[in-house]
Amino acid sequence: MLRPLQMAHQFLAEVIQPEDTVVDATMGNGHDTLFLAGLAKTVYAFDIQEEALIKTEKRLEEAGLTNAQLILAGHEKVDQYVTEPIRAAIFNLGYLPAADKSIITQPTTTLEALTKLCQVLSLGGRIGVMVYYGHEGGQEEKEAVLDFVSSLPQQEFTVAIYQTINQINRPPFLILIEKLKK
Repeated sequence: MLRPLQMAHQFLAEVIQPEDTVVDATMGNGHDTLFLAGLAKTVYAFDIQEEALIKTEKRLEEAGLTNAQLILAGHEKVDQYVTEPIRAAIFNLGYLPAADKSIITQPTTTLEALTKLCQVLSLGGRIGVMVYYGHEGGQEEKEAVLDFVSSLPQQEFTVAIYQTINQINRPPFLILIEKLKK
């Protein structure tokens, strides 16, 4: 069985083509940016912590990949950088592992970013949202994101959840979004 993050990568890899533009909405340690950079023409990766950019830049450099634009800004500013349609996006909500746990993604900015990305997502495009909610403020963001994706029009989007149900300590889960039509 795939873990939720493995499922997210598989879900996105099924639709990303070499000419595509994609977004890593929460750069973190750069694992998703690296994954996307190996598949797409252009990756826009966002994070508010300089530490994330440094780690991601190093990871990309070691892999010899130069097709990612690392942006020191919140994902809610995606429309200031991404002007073309995107094929895929990924979010890892919560905090940067092994860093300041008080710096977390916020419901308002996450919903703003999701709204903007859903608008520029191409037909058949996909968004994966890894929801980590076992930290202070995580439950509120989880509920806000679930409310948002539940309200997406079913004529335009299909939304599913992939999660383990017999795990303790609030295991992360994956929200899968696919755009059906404009």
